[in-house]
Order: sequence, then structure tokens, then C-alpha cells
Amino acid sequence: MSTTIEDVAKAAQVSVATVSRALRGLPNVAPSTRERVVAVAARLDYVADPTASRLAGGRRMVLGLVVPMLGQWYYAKLFSGVEAVATVAGYDVLPFTTSGPGGSERFVASLPFRKRVDGLILADAPFDDEQFAAVAGTGIPIVSLGSFLPGVWGIAVDNAAAARLAVGHLTGLGHTRIALIGGIPDDPFRFSVPVDRYNGYQDALAAAGLSGDPALVVPGNFSAEGGAEAMHKLLAAPTPPSAVFACSDEMAIGAIQVARDAGLDVPGDLSVIGIDDHDISAYVGLTTIRQDVTGQGERVAHLLLERLEGESDAKADVHEPHPTRLVVRRTTGPPADVAARPRTLDRTVT
Repeated sequence: MSTTIEDVAKAAQVSVATVSRALRGLPNVAPSTRERVVAVAARLDYVADPTASRLAGGRRMVLGLVVPMLGQWYYAKLFSGVEAVATVAGYDVLPFTTSGPGGSERFVASLPFRKRVDGLILADAPFDDEQFAAVAGTGIPIVSLGSFLPGVWGIAVDNAAAARLAVGHLTGLGHTRIALIGGIPDDPFRFSVPVDRYNGYQDALAAAGLSGDPALVVPGNFSAEGGAEAMHKLLAAPTPPSAVFACSDEMAIGAIQVARDAGLDVPGDLSVIGIDDHDISAYVGLTTIRQDVTGQGERVAHLLLERLEGESDAKADVHEPHPTRLVVRRTTGPPADVAARPRTLDRTVT
């Protein structure tokens, strides 16, 4: 019996998707892991057969992935997870975006995936009921990521709960003046994520008996640059916050740099927590709420393949919550005891 990719994965103690990525030279595989996989594959005399899993019956062997944008870290990681699983099954992945004002309307008007894909993954797709009905009306199997749609299999992170966990960490440390760096006003993508995280932020403040200050809620556009601009605004407030919850790690990293450039100690003067567990978050010591983005892509791809290959009851809804967890590193701590510090600003310099 010939060696399978599952045999290699078991012997190398990694996932099948990691084996696929390592042997194809794709990124997001640690060098030591890649070397181990290659060595195991050679030892077991494994040879990939790209046609082994292709099915008869006129399949195009293509999965469609609809995302608001591809350039952002989250969606790039998501794509890599989907692609890894799809490749093992003999499928290609064709991305579509709904970027920019009117992007959803243009996508629905053209339905560009028709006659090009066997199934479709909708990731944070900003469709209203009528638009979703038009997409579903094509009859192409659909799974969702980011929200639960009626009659559609999918997985989702509870973003409100993730935000409550983040802000609850800060209130538990004793912070009472906590800022939020979030999305952008009049968001053309109509993301539900920043709204859910804002609601979780408000819930956590209320649970701690705190009142939210609108002056402490600033947009950050889900980028490091946006986080930096937001931090400038917060530091210019009459009473700056003692802690910041940024709705993405990228915004958190931008905010931390501005705070440090202003002479603040993080976390001595200002605590910062993000959400995502970006690839570089561990290296900058960022406390964050971890969500396994690549794992989300892998799981949603598996769900779509199960639908396509009839491995599960298509009538049974699969709505899976995807877990998150708090990862405490070096950017959060108790608020500074200002009264106990030397009042250097009052000191006369001679």
C-alpha cells in the first residue's frame, strides 16, 4: 500500500495541511517543521498525486472564497488555511472581494463565481437578506465564516465575547478609564466585527460598574497606521486613558509605538491589549485575545468539502463557535499609582 499524506502527517506529528504547505514550499511553516516534514516524506517514500482526490462528474475542482479584501493580514491568513486543505483534496481556491463602496452590490449584480467554482465560502460577507438570497439562488453550495446564516453551514467567533474577555482583563487589573480603538465611521464594508467588539467593550465596562466615555472611543481603521493616529488623539485628551483595548493587534502595535515615543512606559503608564494574536504579537510582547485564523480557514474548507462530497447530512445545520482565549504577555498590568510617584513635572530645574 502506498504512503498517504495522512501517514506523513502522523509520523511528523503535524496536520495534513501543514504537510501540504511544507512540501509545496509555501509560507507560514517554521523552518524546523518544514525540514522534519520533508525528511519524513523522504523516509516514507511519499509522492504527492495531485489527481488522486479529484472526483468525476464534471467538477471544476475550484472553491470560491469571498472576502471583503485580500491585503489585510487576517484575510491573507484565512486564505492560506483554506488553500492548504483545498490543495490536499485536489482543489484550487479562487478569491473574490467585495472591496470598496458599492462592492457588495457589484458582486451580487455580476455573481462572478457562477460556472467557475464548485462551492463558495463567504467570509465576513457584508450582504443584506436580498443580496444573500441572490447568491444562494445560484444553487452553489455555500458555507460561511464570521456569521451564522440561515440554512448555511458555518463557523464564527463570538466577537462580543472576545471583547468582553479583553476588557474584563483590564478591569480585573484595576483600570477604570479604558479606551477603545475600533473600526472606521460609516464603514463601506459594513463589517459586523467592529460593532460586535464595541458592544462587548460596553458590556464589560457595565459589568465592572463603569460608564463609557465617548471621547475614549476612536477609529483605527484596522491598521498599524490607524492605531498610531488613534493613540495620538487619546493622548491629547484632557484625561488620557490608563488602558487601551484595540480591536486588532495591528492597531495595538501602532498605538504602543506612539505611546512609547511619547515617553510612556507600557504597561507601567499605559496598558494595551489587542485581538487576533498576529504573527508578530509574541515578539513584541503584546497581550491579546487569540483566534486561530489559519485554523478557521482550514475548518471552513473542510465543511465545504463535506458538503460537496456528501460526507454529512446536508439538511443538518452546522453552526460551530470558534474558540478564543486570553494570552497575557508584557503590555498589560495594573494602573500606575500616580500618588506614589515622584512628581517630576513639579520640580524646578536649575
